[in-house]
Amino acid sequence: MQIKEFSKNEGKEITVQGWVANKREGKTLVFLVLRDGSGFAQCVINEDSIEAGAYADAKKLTAESAVELKGTVVKDEKQVGGYELQVSRLQVISIAEEYPISPKEHGDSFLADHRHLWLRSKRQWAIMRIRNEIIHAIHNFFQSEGFVQMDAPIFTGNACEGTSDLFETEYFDKTAYLTQSGQLYGEAMAMAMGKIYTFGPTFRAEKSRTRRHLTEFWMMEPEMAFYDNEQNMDLIEKMLNSVLSDVLEKCQSEFEIIERDTEMLKKSVVKFPRLTYDEAVAILKGEQDVDGKNAIRTLEADLGKVKVNMERVSAEIAEREEKIAQPGIKKGERNFNQNKIDQLKNALKDLEEDQRNIPNWIESAEKFEYGNDFGGSDETVITRLFDVPVMVYNWPHKVKAFYMKRDDANPELAKGVDVLAPEGYGEIIGGGERETNKDLLIEKIKEHKLPMSEFEWYLDLRRYGSVPHAGFGVGLERLVCWICKLPHVRESVPFPRWYGRLLP
Repeated sequence: MQIKEFSKNEGKEITVQGWVANKREGKTLVFLVLRDGSGFAQCVINEDSIEAGAYADAKKLTAESAVELKGTVVKDEKQVGGYELQVSRLQVISIAEEYPISPKEHGDSFLADHRHLWLRSKRQWAIMRIRNEIIHAIHNFFQSEGFVQMDAPIFTGNACEGTSDLFETEYFDKTAYLTQSGQLYGEAMAMAMGKIYTFGPTFRAEKSRTRRHLTEFWMMEPEMAFYDNEQNMDLIEKMLNSVLSDVLEKCQSEFEIIERDTEMLKKSVVKFPRLTYDEAVAILKGEQDVDGKNAIRTLEADLGKVKVNMERVSAEIAEREEKIAQPGIKKGERNFNQNKIDQLKNALKDLEEDQRNIPNWIESAEKFEYGNDFGGSDETVITRLFDVPVMVYNWPHKVKAFYMKRDDANPELAKGVDVLAPEGYGEIIGGGERETNKDLLIEKIKEHKLPMSEFEWYLDLRRYGSVPHAGFGVGLERLVCWICKLPHVRESVPFPRWYGRLLP
């Protein structure tokens, strides 16, 4: 039986297999926190209720030792999951060597090197459970909307947006690239099926180490025949609302584990604000307010609050360090205060980063030049004034991909849309209406200096039965990052790959 089924088996005798996540001992009791992949549960081993040899085995258990336990499920709301197991029989499957990941603070590099083990921690387990539910919710939504899941190739002979950020490889006697998007193939499939979506790995060879970038990540990309960009934006909104609703309903305990305040997510199950690029630029530069709030003034106020909070947190750290230095302090109180100190130091690091970043964000916003694409800090400034995702549409054509449809009223603009998540997470979705004019596409392919021969098949989609169509791409890891409020995208995927990281 799995731990997640304890609630349905109160008072019954069951058998469970798992690993020891934590252990503490009393005079005649051993308390294990067992994990089995489905959840965590306290298991109580009483010396008087179990064979002597088994009790001795329980005392020998180390972190991550594997065991099989038999016992009675008892309701206890104070325990993780609300139930515990009163153990009557214990069988050791394996005794683990000294486990390298301990409750103490570890550096980012150490945890990355031990990602294969770090995944077992309660926080990482919860994040992966939420990721799984997000994927499930995405599939449920598109299947219920009549979409067909189809697969785009990973090896491609051309690039969607140029080859500068692609991984090049040999494909027998030809040059091939690892795909940066399945979108071009999605267009072909939509012309056959009407509405399709792809869901697979994509690759970008950017030499970036920012908290938003990976070299290998998963993209969900729908493509819809007979859609314009307005319908595209409606679908994006409907999809995100559906996914958020599903995840909020099914992952309550996981959100509690990662200490994610879900009120922001609940607020986001609404109609999203839609801004033109021009409006977004005016907000960014502080030339246009939103509900009486100004982006630049808000950031300046944020900076003042950061300085006050830094002083408060530093004072509390000093107070608790003084407390644990006192002679005779009890072990439990010492550990409690040390854990608080570790948490406060992490909070202080975040505040120090904000103190460094906010002045740079303000300067960048004030100096932003119309016509440029938004950088990460620009997206942070814009979304600071919103509590929900924001859609920015009608972009300068020069900063968008060659296949983006030009606005009939203003050919300098593209019918594209970016969805910016609040809380500083920025772009999580990008898409738009596709160009149907074959001559304009040819012009853009030449402008981007892409090999025309590699795109003849793509141009065929305009030669034979061309129709208005649109689509978008959801970066799964960025979506997970926002929904879980993670400090870095590297925690959003089981085995992240970024510039310089190939193992484990």
